[in-house]
Amino acid sequence: MARFVIPLSLLSSLVLVTGCTDDASTDSASTFPTTSTTGDGDGDGDTNETGSAEGDGDGDGDPGDGDGDGDGDPTGDGDGDPGTCGDGVVGGDEECDDGNPDDTDACTSACLNAACGDGLVYGGVEECDDGNPTDGDACTNACTTAVCGDGILQEGVEMCDDGNDVEDDGCNSMCMAGSCGDGMIQGNEVCDDGNDDNSDDCAGCQMASCGDGYVWADNEECDDANMEDTDACISCVAATCGDGYIQDMVEECDDANMDETDDCATCSIAVCGDGFVQAGVEECDDGNNVDDDACANDCTSTLYWAMGVQTDVPPETLTGWTECWSGLYGTGYPNLTNNILGQSCTGDKLLETCRQVGAPNFAVLAMGDRADVLFDVGNGNAAKHEANGVAWYYSNSYSMGFAQGGDPVSRSSCDTQNTNPQFRLCWHTGGDQINVGWRCGAQTGLNGNNGWERKIYQAN
Repeated sequence: MARFVIPLSLLSSLVLVTGCTDDASTDSASTFPTTSTTGDGDGDGDTNETGSAEGDGDGDGDPGDGDGDGDGDPTGDGDGDPGTCGDGVVGGDEECDDGNPDDTDACTSACLNAACGDGLVYGGVEECDDGNPTDGDACTNACTTAVCGDGILQEGVEMCDDGNDVEDDGCNSMCMAGSCGDGMIQGNEVCDDGNDDNSDDCAGCQMASCGDGYVWADNEECDDANMEDTDACISCVAATCGDGYIQDMVEECDDANMDETDDCATCSIAVCGDGFVQAGVEECDDGNNVDDDACANDCTSTLYWAMGVQTDVPPETLTGWTECWSGLYGTGYPNLTNNILGQSCTGDKLLETCRQVGAPNFAVLAMGDRADVLFDVGNGNAAKHEANGVAWYYSNSYSMGFAQGGDPVSRSSCDTQNTNPQFRLCWHTGGDQINVGWRCGAQTGLNGNNGWERKIYQAN
């Protein structure tokens, strides 16, 4: 229905006319109803104003705003928009409006209620607000400053954060992940001495033990992290010949002894030609392939060998022996140790003999292993060393020679004993040389006598 607004001047004329009628009851339809409530005279055609309601005079039928636009918005723009943010009046889609531009209080300058995550630090409520949902940066999703112990892992800053200050649970109170060498026993650690020295009694945070792969100083020679007994490290001791363990690719055998006369000599299976005489199997073993020496290539001996002192022996009997020194009883010979025994007569076996010059046979001789023949008994009058049925004596400053095994000697300095004199030989020594004299069998007092000769033979 169309609505017409009557101008105020015309309306006044109408009122005057109606007020002059003689018969007010003749046209009740053309007059405004009356009530006992006094009208406010606002002229807006609002018939619902009664009682104490005041007229607004805007003619829009909207009691109270007086702007005449009929939209209920007191700003008077007629578009129905909310009020201006910051005017102190909450309107439209505003959550709040405290009339100030302060972004740190409960109502932001955008007229929104302050909230964690809005990027604005709410003073006294929030410690920080970075406006993002990332919980691992410097500001947590609870708008608190990230700190070690808050249970939130701060990326690039903390190694861990388990929300407690227990030091030995894998994440310590400094938010560092527990590790071997940090001085705290944790996880599967048995010990932690706070260092990375794996040669002490706590290696790799485990108590040092053989087989752990770490050489324990002053306790282990080696540690190859296994209990294999055929490699170079056996029970944390360096493998050696004689330890009873056969080292792969190195030893053929290992019988845990250094006996070179059994079937395992220096950790090699005993064979003819190895230089070791295998007891009960070989007669000799000179370690060479020469078949016409004292020991044939089948380790059978061609060496003349006799136990005890021998007399009247033809030189051709001495097969396998080689003369290495010869001298006369009436002449002295220097450098006994270095020259005669150190350079000329170096064999494993030695033979001492003598005879009258020109005699076909040796008057007396005896043989033995080098160590026995040259066993230093010192300068004792009765001193001797028994071996191979011979009583040997040697000193480079007194005398050297032999007697029959079991017989006494009387060295002064040479042997003057007369028991079994035919089995005795003695040469004076002194100042590390062979001096003149003294006996060849029963013949004594040969000092200065060049009619008698003395010899040393050697064999291996």
